[in-house]
Amino acid sequence: MAEAIARHHLPASVFVTSAGVRAGDRDPFVDAVLAEEGMRLDEHQPRTVDDLEDDYFDLIVTLAPEAHHAALEFTRSMAVDVEYWPTPDPTAVTGTRDQIMHAYRDVRERLKHRMANRFAAEAQGNDAD
Repeated sequence: MAEAIARHHLPASVFVTSAGVRAGDRDPFVDAVLAEEGMRLDEHQPRTVDDLEDDYFDLIVTLAPEAHHAALEFTRSMAVDVEYWPTPDPTAVTGTRDQIMHAYRDVRERLKHRMANRFAAEAQGNDAD
């Protein structure tokens, strides 16, 4: 979800990719909440850090404690910023479809807000140069 949101809202010149710490299947709830806002994952399939073809990054954003720990280990000998954005896990929510969708929408909105704040501040800093 984070990758699709970033691709949708950030300039095309920004390289964005996502990876998890464990292999998994594509989540249909992610597709549903992205579609509500005109975003799609197209043929994207979940991948792990080991699947990444590139290891040159300026910034790695992690959303869960396990991912943050893995990113710090992955980058211990690299000059890269690692930020942790604590994010609720919508897969842990149970109940009706509406309750589950609400949890996924909440994550979508949190990510949009966090990205807008983070990268707007960076753009303003670059304008001052």
